[in-house]
Amino acid sequence: MQRAGAGNPAAVELFTDGACAGNPGPGGWGAVLRYGEHERELRGSDPTTTNNRMELLAVIEGLAALNRAVPLVQVHTDSTYVLNGITKWLAGWKRNGWLTAARKPVKNVELWQRLDEQCKRHGEVRWHWVKGHNGHPENERADRLACAGRDEAR
Repeated sequence: MQRAGAGNPAAVELFTDGACAGNPGPGGWGAVLRYGEHERELRGSDPTTTNNRMELLAVIEGLAALNRAVPLVQVHTDSTYVLNGITKWLAGWKRNGWLTAARKPVKNVELWQRLDEQCKRHGEVRWHWVKGHNGHPENERADRLACAGRDEAR
């Protein structure tokens, strides 16, 4: 099986996950960055947060950890909230002044704005959905990191 980004030496892979005990409750996020054979694990926590915020922060912090612009970042997430938000809803939210189609304020707007800024730093960001808790090795690693962050927040 060929890894995403394989054959493209300038590609970075980012695998992310968020975890929360209660919603809201203590939460954590985890990310695995891979560039060729180099890997880096990241995690963080928040004592009172939501699962969606942790899913967003995993991607934001993973992209922010890249010290310079990258021509291609392959982001792998098990969050349909993050995937749909960035690929389907973000452009409309921006056009509508950060209001939803129902003219309500976008939830987690400051995180969506941070994610948008991080994506702009790189040549191309490609988004991939991964089924969570299904044996995907890097998603499982990101989940363990997120759970460790959540446990630290308790």
